[in-house]
Amino acid sequence: MITGKNYIGNTLSAKGATTYQTCNPKTNQPNEVHFTEATSEEIDQAVHMASQAFTPFQNCSGAKRSQFLNAIADEIEALGDTLVQTYISETGLPEGRAKGERGRTVGQLRMFAEYITTDEWRNPKISGESKELRQYLIPLGPVVVFGASNFPLAYATAGGDTASALAAGCPVIVKSHPMHAGTGELVGSAIQKAAQKTGMPEGVFSNLNSSGIEVGVQLVNHPDVKAVGFTGSIRGGRALYDLAAQRKEPIPVFAEMGSVNPVIITNNALKEQGETIAQTYADSITLGVGQFCTNPGLILGIKSEELSSFVEDLGKKTAAIDAYCMLHPAIHSAYEQKGEAIINEPETTVVAAHQGDRDENYAQAKIVTVSGDAFLKNSKLHQEVFGPFSMVVQCDDEAQLLQIIGGLEGQLTGTIIAQEEDYKDLSPLVERLQNRVGRIVFNGVPTGVAVADAMTHGGPYPASSDSRFTAVGSQAIKRWVRPFSYQDFPEELLPEILKS
Repeated sequence: MITGKNYIGNTLSAKGATTYQTCNPKTNQPNEVHFTEATSEEIDQAVHMASQAFTPFQNCSGAKRSQFLNAIADEIEALGDTLVQTYISETGLPEGRAKGERGRTVGQLRMFAEYITTDEWRNPKISGESKELRQYLIPLGPVVVFGASNFPLAYATAGGDTASALAAGCPVIVKSHPMHAGTGELVGSAIQKAAQKTGMPEGVFSNLNSSGIEVGVQLVNHPDVKAVGFTGSIRGGRALYDLAAQRKEPIPVFAEMGSVNPVIITNNALKEQGETIAQTYADSITLGVGQFCTNPGLILGIKSEELSSFVEDLGKKTAAIDAYCMLHPAIHSAYEQKGEAIINEPETTVVAAHQGDRDENYAQAKIVTVSGDAFLKNSKLHQEVFGPFSMVVQCDDEAQLLQIIGGLEGQLTGTIIAQEEDYKDLSPLVERLQNRVGRIVFNGVPTGVAVADAMTHGGPYPASSDSRFTAVGSQAIKRWVRPFSYQDFPEELLPEILKS
């Protein structure tokens, strides 16, 4: 049952007078439940409880926190079809996507549960002949997590930020995303049940409702909050980053933000497999209605007959794919506005756009093209259009292509599609991309982010606010810890992990 209330520790609370509803983007009608925004009193209570829970929670053994994470996974699975149908009603996404994302969410929780069963991840070190210095990683404190709009499970209430922060020993307060508050409450209930079943201190998790920015601002400004996790727009992430930096005690904001994910295709690759590449990328551009942070929004090649044919073929294949519902009317409206702004630039040519019948909030996939000169001169063309939209830049030569890559803002991914005969000439391209992206994909597509130890999901600003960290994979836990050293301590006073 969805109540529309806030979870403050183990208690459901609705002290405020402001309410809102989520929207079913397929029907363009509000869903039934009214959600009550958290008040300043409830925010203070949630953060105070998290602060009180921090010491006992960080002192829990890795095995105990592992049990907690596995219990969360179990409780999410136990929500069954209720969670799936709520997810569908708030996102317009199909059942297969809902179940797939639930599987990924549960998988992340179980991965971190396994990762912390031993203390090796805390990187213990002992230095000096007399072993006078001993260091390990300790948690930062209460963490605020902002749910993402495009992944209501995997990047939201019990998503990667929450899972990694809890694994590290940090209590979490989630600012639930207003577009899927019902999904968030259900998952929040699963976390609370798991916390109680495994004996976690009350306050280790809270879930707060908010349709605007006020709750988020108060959370980031609260002196007992020690770090922030965010997935969303550049504007939103930067606002939180600036807010956190202006505090009396500045705190880190780990924000994963915008990216156009450049794809470079050589002419040799186009000669050998141009039609296959066109279909692969038409599918990638429209996957999930283009609502992935790794969507290939920028494709670069060197002018040739092969590139001209590819552009035309990509346009036809993309336009032939059925339109589908976007996550929310506001997201659809932003897609239309940003796409039109790009199209209305005088240098831009629309190659193709989906022409079939479309219901309200259904996205019209578009492929546009510009010259390398035009792209270099007009920074407006560099901006992300969140949705099934991609721009092909036709460069004069390799030097111009490298110049374009070097001038891009930071990106999550870069992709190279090449033949073996190209390998000897790829070093300058790889080096230039390496300075602009967090991950290079070779002969593949950027959509699809593996939850794995070696995954980097981040990159130079504005792809993320701190390129030293990843938001996906086991290493995401390192965002929520800091190094700490004991010097000249008696053996009996040291934590077990640092004893000889």
